[in-house]
Amino acid sequence: MTALRPAPKFDHGAALRVPSPKDAKARHVLWQWLGEEGCPLDDLGAVQVSTAFGPVIARPGDWIVLSHSGHYHVARASNAWDA
Repeated sequence: MTALRPAPKFDHGAALRVPSPKDAKARHVLWQWLGEEGCPLDDLGAVQVSTAFGPVIARPGDWIVLSHSGHYHVARASNAWDA
């Protein structure tokens, strides 16, 4: 009989997708959520996010993930799926 391995411990958290620069309401929510950890970069909607590995640029469609440990991460969106 073999022993079962315990499931890996995941660092679950929350995530927000970077909205279009035209979506003022969603951008306001994003700025409140990021606080001092994020700032706008350009008119195309890019956002600079402070992560555990230094500043990272997130563009509309990318996901900004706040892990349970309190660190932000950026998950890139695939442009191949956008129509």
